[in-house]
Amino acid sequence: MLFARRAKEKGIAVHAAAYINEASLSLEEHVDSIQWLHLGQVTKLLKFFQRRGVTRAVMLGTVKKTRIFTDIKPDLKALAFIATMGHTHDDGIMRAFADLLGKEGITICPSTMLLPDLISPKGCWTRKKPGRAAKKDIETGWHIAGEIGRLDIGQCVVVSNGTVLAVEAADGTDATIGRGGSLSRGGAVVVKRCKPGQDLRFDLPSSGVRTILAMVKSGVDVLVLEAGKSLSFDRREMIDLADEKGISIVAMGEEDF
Repeated sequence: MLFARRAKEKGIAVHAAAYINEASLSLEEHVDSIQWLHLGQVTKLLKFFQRRGVTRAVMLGTVKKTRIFTDIKPDLKALAFIATMGHTHDDGIMRAFADLLGKEGITICPSTMLLPDLISPKGCWTRKKPGRAAKKDIETGWHIAGEIGRLDIGQCVVVSNGTVLAVEAADGTDATIGRGGSLSRGGAVVVKRCKPGQDLRFDLPSSGVRTILAMVKSGVDVLVLEAGKSLSFDRREMIDLADEKGISIVAMGEEDF
């Protein structure tokens, strides 16, 4: 919806292919036209874009990973696409799908092309800065997150006192924070970063007020994001809530290690 509003301000028409049970129904109010789809209805998506003369597209929002096991209606083109995939790793699927669209004359553009203000700026955003113990966990978490990203497992880890408490899998960031927080006695660090070699056009790690609320609920004290390669929504509200709850938010880069 943020993208659609910004596009309207710039005079760009937006035609949305929206996944049932994933996209918000209110998206209809912000776009020029919309086609509701089940996961796997690739031909229907392509025909919709072709009817609307779409030549550029962005991949926005999320699809729950578990949806591919419970709510998918693959057509023949989707079945052919799936047959070429050796695994269901996120980045591989997204790259392959982008290539498929490219062959149909639809170029996938960066999701941030109209929203550069969502990209996380470097620095400590909050009044509270990470302490000495937290800094050691940040370094551990940064490298572990890089390794799970290299394996295309997830983008987020929770660390405390040098021990990895939780690794993101199909359940997502908030659940990972909850699992990690339940094993710590406070002082845990969340590191969420881009996968090494990730295609920066889509699936950038993201955070927002909901992330901070999950940390508050789980007793996690520090959030580390990757500067320039992650998205932060409602940033002002994030920072205000973090300051109120005594949480640190830091955006860092590979050069810091």
